[in-house]
Amino acid sequence: MSNSTFPIEFLLLPFADTHELQLLQFALFLGIYLAALLGNSLILTAVTCDHRLHTPMYFFLLNLSLIDLGTITTTVPKAMANSLWDTTTISYASCATQVFFSILFVAAEFYLLTIMAYDRYVAICKPLHYGTIMSNRTCVNMIAVLWGSTFLYAVLHTASTFSLPLCQGNALDQFFCELPQILKLSCSDAYLREAGLLVVSACLLSGCFVFLVLSYMQIFKAVLRIPLQQGRHKAFSTCLPHLAVVSLFISTGIFAYLKPPSISSPFLNLLLAVLYSVVPPALNPLIYSMQNKELKCAVRRQIWGMFSSTYKDPFTVQ
Repeated sequence: MSNSTFPIEFLLLPFADTHELQLLQFALFLGIYLAALLGNSLILTAVTCDHRLHTPMYFFLLNLSLIDLGTITTTVPKAMANSLWDTTTISYASCATQVFFSILFVAAEFYLLTIMAYDRYVAICKPLHYGTIMSNRTCVNMIAVLWGSTFLYAVLHTASTFSLPLCQGNALDQFFCELPQILKLSCSDAYLREAGLLVVSACLLSGCFVFLVLSYMQIFKAVLRIPLQQGRHKAFSTCLPHLAVVSLFISTGIFAYLKPPSISSPFLNLLLAVLYSVVPPALNPLIYSMQNKELKCAVRRQIWGMFSSTYKDPFTVQ
């Protein structure tokens, strides 16, 4: 490949050398993908159809399910197809599309988790003002700004990255097109523009992370001041699922991108990529439904409604 060139396709890193192991990986990804589709679709349907869930917390959860569906659909179907057909290629246009949607959904999830932390902070620390602060109009405006800003953010990153000449071949050390892997292929003096965007992004993400930490410090202080154990349990039950999702998302992402170079390996990179891009979308519906009786009851009603058009609702919040 000559200098300052744009390849017509990229080569992705396979999960295994033998076709039998690739078929096993296909079956594993298929199971995870179907679980993510089922879980997030049930949440979307429950929140949309059950008027008792038309509150800010569930409105944000609906958007989280949309993001999770988008995140896993961006990477897993192509990986399954490559394993099934024993190939590793992806076209230039498909690679750019993967990068765009990966950036869009990852950024949107991080900012949405920050908004959800603020929602829990207001609900627990300022309950008397919750209806005024988190009004329907405010929530819609927050989500509109989130999607608009992350769309622009993804466009800028994708356009900046794929305008760079690639001088280091076309093989990527990942099972999907990932921004850092594309930058590794660029000319040594050509990626500074994109590096500047990454620095700005890191500053914004650090600000959101600090906001998350401060929000939960205030939440825990307020919860510990609640005199009744039942009240503390109810407050924790609305916060712990969100905290678990935040911890899973941030810890895997930080370790994937900030791990020491001495322990880096293709297998470890693949494993970490699966942990932060494939596993969370499948686990998030389970995490949110474990401690949330209202959501569990709404999901059960949706499942029951699939089998019977007329029934008496046996599920009520205890």
